[in-house]
Amino acid sequence: MSWYNEAIFYHIYPLGLCGAPKQNEYTTPVHRLNTLLPWINHIKEIGCTALYIGPLFESVGHGYETTDYKKLDSRLGTNEDLTAFVKACHEKGIKVIFDGVFNHTGRDFFAFKDIQKNREHSQYLNWYCNVNFWGNNEYNDGFSYDNWGGYNLLVKLNQRNPEVQNYICDVIRYWVSEFDVDGIRLDAADVLDFDFMRALRRTAEEVKPDFWLMGEVIHGDYSRWVNGETLHSVTNYALHKALYSGHNDHNYFEIAHTVKYLQNMGNLDLYNFVDNHDVERIYTKLSNKAHFNPVHVLLYTLPGVPSIYYGSEFGIEGRKERSSDDSLRPALVLADYADAKETNPCTALVAALGKIRQNTPALNYGSYAELQLTNRQFAFARDLDGVRVVVTVNNDDNDAWMNLPAGNASEYVGTLTGQKVSVEGERINVCVHANSGEIWVPAGDMPEYTPVKVEVKEKAVKESVKEETPAAEETAVAEETTVAEETTVAEKTSATKTEEKETASESTDVNTISTATKETAATEEKVTEASEKSTAKEPVKVDPNKAPEDMTVEELQAAILAKMANNGPVTDQMKKTVDDNIWHDSLVNWLKSFR
Repeated sequence: MSWYNEAIFYHIYPLGLCGAPKQNEYTTPVHRLNTLLPWINHIKEIGCTALYIGPLFESVGHGYETTDYKKLDSRLGTNEDLTAFVKACHEKGIKVIFDGVFNHTGRDFFAFKDIQKNREHSQYLNWYCNVNFWGNNEYNDGFSYDNWGGYNLLVKLNQRNPEVQNYICDVIRYWVSEFDVDGIRLDAADVLDFDFMRALRRTAEEVKPDFWLMGEVIHGDYSRWVNGETLHSVTNYALHKALYSGHNDHNYFEIAHTVKYLQNMGNLDLYNFVDNHDVERIYTKLSNKAHFNPVHVLLYTLPGVPSIYYGSEFGIEGRKERSSDDSLRPALVLADYADAKETNPCTALVAALGKIRQNTPALNYGSYAELQLTNRQFAFARDLDGVRVVVTVNNDDNDAWMNLPAGNASEYVGTLTGQKVSVEGERINVCVHANSGEIWVPAGDMPEYTPVKVEVKEKAVKESVKEETPAAEETAVAEETTVAEETTVAEKTSATKTEEKETASESTDVNTISTATKETAATEEKVTEASEKSTAKEPVKVDPNKAPEDMTVEELQAAILAKMANNGPVTDQMKKTVDDNIWHDSLVNWLKSFR
């Protein structure tokens, strides 16, 4: 057991939060990082025990085009500022991890500038992938090279070069000796070389006990990255998607199915989140804003390490724009939210969940067992050393009763509401309020909680995604929150029809949900449309003897879908997810992740 097994993360994108200029003029440092010092108390007050902050180091613009790995970005301040900031976090008991952008560098990095100057004679020629002096690019360098994501601003490092490996490992040693950092989040880990990651893991074990390596991985079998040789954890994008769409579609089957899918990968301690600096804010994504409650109850209680992205604890909005991520990375003034813990229901909920998580070991280490599942209600247990914690969530506009198997206790207490229930016949009969969740613990066996009654304000409940937005923006949102991943369409339809009978006499709020019949029809219509679109494509023939690295993007997508088909039904959402991934390196690693 290590500190990260019990961590609750807070995530800061510092250039945004500090309001730094979009472009770095490499002038005299401005000490903006020091403005984040008051946030340390806030992080602790809402129950977070670790901070993921980055990117931090000298770069051209958004921070991921590094120009100097050993110098704090001048827009944020000096190395002394960063050392003092980490020390202040440690004094409050908060661990700190940095962003490690080791897949690529910016064009102003010393090794690339040497190639520009000395061309074929540069000693750093092999530091980058496929430098070709017969080619050219939009910068008129007189040569071409591999990049990340199609952007020549991001020059891909040759991670198989021992000199590059040694340099980056020395960077990690420097970050520990200079700043006392506790771990690294590896940017674009899904396209990092595996031998390179093994070298990073060996360095991690050398520099500091329990030094944590967490990688950004979107798709694939996460166990390929998370193991004893490479990384300790990766970003859980599979659960991220399920958490918001499972609520928007009133489909808890998607969330439960995703949890089972992840459990089948092994006992992985994944980094769970509902939003971050690359995706829309959870409050924006939710069709019914009241679902903020059950979404976060699940974030803090399902297996994995929970994380809160700065500002989302206040319920702020943030819609992804086609040409900019600025709205996802805003400058905030903490003083504007001084009393949020007492007056803002979103902040109160997050703070309560942080306290509960810290005082409930079963939520960190307990096994997972599904107890009850319908489209609109979901219950599961986390069991540890004879103690059973029961979690219940309800995405319906009406209260729901659930009768569930309990642990070896005579009474349970709801840690968010203070409601107490007796155990009868080794079961508890509990009321789960509309659009909410609860964490039930044995009374007396766990620390006493001060009940925190969290109610979403009426205005927030009545808000929905029917905000007036341009048609193109509505289309973008619709594309992201399309039909949920289901075990099968038949399962969803059957479950929904069963629920129709149970709720036929109940009224529904037209501003937040539709009837079960309309949901089923809409779901089937979406599936039909998606199916028609997917079948309209000309099939791509894949040569089984062709190496993944030599395949085209289309061939890789076809090969991945074939692998998926071997493992079970391929839903149209799964097809869309594959089609949406157009990055060659990511697809290569995804294809290789199948066993």
